Amino acid sequence: MKLAEALAERAEATRRVEQLRARVVGSARYQEGETPAEDAAQLLAEAGEVLGALETLIRRINRTNAAVEMGRDGTLTDALARRDVLRLRHSVVTAAADAAAGTGERGYGRQLRSELMMLSALPVAELRGQADVLAREIREIDVRIQRTNWEADLLD
Repeated sequence: MKLAEALAERAEATRRVEQLRARVVGSARYQEGETPAEDAAQLLAEAGEVLGALETLIRRINRTNAAVEMGRDGTLTDALARRDVLRLRHSVVTAAADAAAGTGERGYGRQLRSELMMLSALPVAELRGQADVLAREIREIDVRIQRTNWEADLLD
């Protein structure tokens, strides 16, 4: 099995656990004289089985991520960490540029000459440029990660 297939299975198992959780909660109590829509104990047992399989799958994915080398990006785990930090950095830089530009503020401009003018404490254009560079880096590393996911075999 390829790593990408395991990642898809992990996502499906996570969705399945959430669905089962919602069904268990919906069936955990019922009114006297009524019959519950579903057997909560059976649903809970099924959720336990899915969670056991999910744990095994996550362990294998993590082992694979730590072992697969991606050249200049280091291991797949290193590349994932880099991508996560790039996304956070992009978010911070974009938020700073938006705040400095007054995006989302009502009445940002002056109404009267006597009102104080709001000034930007940060270079908005430079921040937007940094955000563009970061977005490109995110796309590039994401492509390399996706390629590796489809090339790497899942470890036991």
